[in-house]
Amino acid sequence: MKSVINYSWKTEVWPIAILLVVVVLSLWSYPQLPAKVISHWDFYGQANGWSSREFHAIFFPALLVAMYGLFSFMPNLDPRREQYAQFSGVYLIMRNSILLVLAAVFVAATYANLGYNINIGVTVAGIIGLLMIILGNYFGKIKRNYFVGIRTPWALSSDNVWNKTHRLGGRLFMAWGVCLIAAPWFAPVVAFSLLFGGLIIVIAWVSIYSYVMFKKEKQK
Repeated sequence: MKSVINYSWKTEVWPIAILLVVVVLSLWSYPQLPAKVISHWDFYGQANGWSSREFHAIFFPALLVAMYGLFSFMPNLDPRREQYAQFSGVYLIMRNSILLVLAAVFVAATYANLGYNINIGVTVAGIIGLLMIILGNYFGKIKRNYFVGIRTPWALSSDNVWNKTHRLGGRLFMAWGVCLIAAPWFAPVVAFSLLFGGLIIVIAWVSIYSYVMFKKEKQK
């Protein structure tokens, strides 16, 4: 099956470089890691989950390789795969951003387990918040499809509802990204409100808006 996105060395150099960095770091750090490593931190950098160094060194590189393969092949499975040609550049930017963020989390977690003074709570929240801002900035350029974007049943019903839903959703996700970056600097109650409350508000707001736009279009 011919790919709906024209992959080339130019489009793949960055994701391949990201994967190589992760694999090399995993191989280099493995002998130096303690037998039991921290696998999870709270917002304030306090460890609250552990795993073996084998799991740490293998799982994340394998996850990134699997996600790279999934992102590369996924458009061909979409019933609306012809749409990807209209936003292939945006799709690749979003793919690379997600891979880069996961790689950055792995790098931060690895160096923290090696004894470096890294505030994981602030670092990870900042990285993920930045990802939300980047993705939100491109939401308005995503064309209607079944895999990428805000796939409410009403947005999938028409291009008009899809475009309006994604323009609003993009702004809301960017705002939530800013909240994620700021969250670790607040008291726990405020931080969790920004994280989970913000996400609930974004999902509810976008869903209701998408439905309202769908009803208005049907009435016309």
